[in-house]
Amino acid sequence: MPVYGVGADTHEGLRRVPVQQRSAVRLARILDACAELLDETGYEELSTRAVATRAGVPIGSVYRFFGNKRAMTDALARRNLDSYADRVERRLATIPAADWQAALDAVLDEYLAMKRTVPGFGLVDFGTRVPAGPPGPPAARTADGEPVPDANHRVADRLTALLAAQLGRSPDAVPRRMVLVAVEAADALFQLAFRDDASGDPDIIVETRELVRAYLARTLG
Repeated sequence: MPVYGVGADTHEGLRRVPVQQRSAVRLARILDACAELLDETGYEELSTRAVATRAGVPIGSVYRFFGNKRAMTDALARRNLDSYADRVERRLATIPAADWQAALDAVLDEYLAMKRTVPGFGLVDFGTRVPAGPPGPPAARTADGEPVPDANHRVADRLTALLAAQLGRSPDAVPRRMVLVAVEAADALFQLAFRDDASGDPDIIVETRELVRAYLARTLG
């Protein structure tokens, strides 16, 4: 079972943040098991006990980090975003700074690669795409008292920072807004592309790439 890295965003919302390597590895095993079971059983049949059994840890270890399965899938989504940002950053390091189209291709290619290969990604990419269930506690807030941003806002923030650094631009409100619009559009269209095709409808993927490229060319071109 692979053990993926756990970044700072993944730790947000945990009942307990691992401070030792052994705890970090255990957390990663729990999230790996959660991802595998999402592919096998779906969200409705997912349980914390099944995750503990698959991960080979006591059920108390799961509850040490998570209060319920929704909290666990939310952490998986944040780990996916950490991994995605790392992959994009590595790709950008190989691309000339002025080549914004290659940078955009890297952003889209890495998402598609994760969509096709990362366990659980179909249900939980960067945000839990499952029913929210009955009303719970008040919405999470940051240390400054602001609402925690939703998945696509998180993605837009990370991509705006990466692309601004790559292209030597200022990550101010205008490019951030345009990246958010592009993320929202690509998200909806990629959901359509993968709805009936596990590998993604190639024609819809091509159209999505062209649409996002034409839209961002106003700012990046």
